[in-house]
Amino acid sequence: MKRLAQFLILCLLALGCTGKTTVSSPDKSIKLDFLLSDEGQPEYAVTVDGKPFIGPSLLGMETDSTLNLKSGFKLESSKLSEHHERWTQPWGENKSIDDNHRELEVNLSNADCKLTLRFRVFNDGLGFRYEYAISNTPSVISSEAEKSLLITDELTQFRLAGGADSWSIPGHFDSYEQEYRHLRIGEWADANTPMTFKTDDGLFGSIHEAALVDFPEMTLAGAPDGTMTARLAPDGPDNLKQKAIVPYSFMTPWRTVQIGRKAVDLINSGLILNLNEPCALEDVSWIKPAKYVGVWWGMHLGIYSWGKDHRHGATTERALQYIDFAAANNIDAVLFEGWDDNWTVAKSHHDFDFTKPAPDFDLDKVLAYAREKGVDYIIHNETSGEAAWYEKQLEKALDFDAEKDIHALKTGYAGWLLDGHYHHSQYGVKHYAKVIEEAAKRKIMVDAHEPIKETGLRRTYPNFMTREGARGMEWNAWSAGNKPSHHVTLPFTRLLSGPMDYTPGIFDIEYRSIAGHPDVQMWNNNTHSSECRVNTTLAKQIALWVVLYSPMQMASDLIENYEGHPAFQFFRDFDPDCDWSEALQGEIGQYIAVARRSGDKYFFGAITDEEGRTLQQPLSFLESGVTYTATIYADAPDADWASNPYAYAIEARTVTSADTLEVILAPGGGQAISFIPLQ
Repeated sequence: MKRLAQFLILCLLALGCTGKTTVSSPDKSIKLDFLLSDEGQPEYAVTVDGKPFIGPSLLGMETDSTLNLKSGFKLESSKLSEHHERWTQPWGENKSIDDNHRELEVNLSNADCKLTLRFRVFNDGLGFRYEYAISNTPSVISSEAEKSLLITDELTQFRLAGGADSWSIPGHFDSYEQEYRHLRIGEWADANTPMTFKTDDGLFGSIHEAALVDFPEMTLAGAPDGTMTARLAPDGPDNLKQKAIVPYSFMTPWRTVQIGRKAVDLINSGLILNLNEPCALEDVSWIKPAKYVGVWWGMHLGIYSWGKDHRHGATTERALQYIDFAAANNIDAVLFEGWDDNWTVAKSHHDFDFTKPAPDFDLDKVLAYAREKGVDYIIHNETSGEAAWYEKQLEKALDFDAEKDIHALKTGYAGWLLDGHYHHSQYGVKHYAKVIEEAAKRKIMVDAHEPIKETGLRRTYPNFMTREGARGMEWNAWSAGNKPSHHVTLPFTRLLSGPMDYTPGIFDIEYRSIAGHPDVQMWNNNTHSSECRVNTTLAKQIALWVVLYSPMQMASDLIENYEGHPAFQFFRDFDPDCDWSEALQGEIGQYIAVARRSGDKYFFGAITDEEGRTLQQPLSFLESGVTYTATIYADAPDADWASNPYAYAIEARTVTSADTLEVILAPGGGQAISFIPLQ
């Protein structure tokens, strides 16, 4: 039951006052101070457990007009309030979320505008946003252009009080598919968010944003002294000055800082979701997590193609084969990229038709067969970055899907730029939001690749199921691949923002099944697919289904590599529809162990970097008084990601919540466990 308590206004400060105003977290461990500089520029500072965490840091915006959005402010009033609520969502790492925070509303004014700064402080961090209302407007407005402002910079600072290590990717405005860097704060020039750090005092933090809807993404500019300043994505390479076009009254996304005493506290935080608006959909009964398979991996290996040639992957015959496999293995859905007509390798306009199947793909036959077998169909729309052109046919394409009773869509925006705009610009953000809203009207779930980053919008539009937004599995098909440490960095960085469609589950780690295949292709980095591999053990690939959360989870390998494989039983048993999750232990870039509950079953996954290690894992997360069959999918004693990746062992034990398991992880390895109650 929602309970919102607005309590006593603690202070109403007189016009012209520059005194400090404070708000603390409900448990009083985090304290945020607001103040004005001598120039009337807003500042904030944060202490944790009584020690400085973020030193005095400036706030404000800049515009290309003569309007002053950053200084000369006087404090008109401030107000404190408190909020306590437990809310539920149709799917998620946890279906019940506690929202307990205290809010400080600061009302400011200068000669040109009124500014409300809204700070919310939780036990696990804080968020704040800008709410501007321009008061010094032209007396006569003669055009639409005069009704809006051009934001050229954001001045928000995050000035850590001491030194810190950090984990981040560079602040690229068009792609998140980059390798993570482990550097000291002050050693990088720019970073995307989430930007995760560990202070020299041992506290963990992550800077990000929430509720990004109609604004460019925020990245961070770094300085040698460790000061980090917000940097907004520009419109595009030919329009670098333009960051955001906003009306005279506008509100920014939340700027967020998650805080934890342990690294896993960041993962277990609900702060990003709590700073988003409640669900906008009246009916969510049609939104269902799913396991799926498809021909995607064969395309990246080069044995199948997206286009119409002798290698075309999405054929009717192959679709029926995959549907049979899904039905026989407790898999919910199938995905066939390249199903639609007019795929081409031209670098100019792609005349994809999202209502017209390729000549060798009988969509109606495939859909009828899938329904007969109880398997859902995920349709695919690749835009090749032509967002405006996609929007022109968006309603037609989504109506087509709805008429065909298709309720899941994977979108793609491969290539540089969206119609000349950066993927992460305000233009891109608005496009992604429009697709989600239009899909929701037709009861269609979305999995977006080459997306804008997750900022918790799945709370408001829970049909936005998952997205890519980092270096995923495909990099292993045509490059040196993702390092073993990549998988144990993602949960503490990219996945703090929300689910990722990493597409785990490669069993043919060294691609032995395609050795000598005549259709394996050369790729643009001049690395032959047959010379690449996945840099994990087999047991780690299984554990990734648990560790790298996605409500739409793929078994991405060729299905012939799963046929008859004893270890594939884990995916048959696995349920991505979580009721509860917890990151149990871990260190950034080193190792992590995660448990999830789906109904009365529990699933556990643990993975490590290049270093082998042994974890002691209490099973206290299991329901007390219940006895479980624990089926353990582990690295064999001689397993090693580099020299012996296929070695694994399966063992069944009877356990209860009072037991502790010794979890032995090979170098680059992992372990997965299913806990099923004894009847």
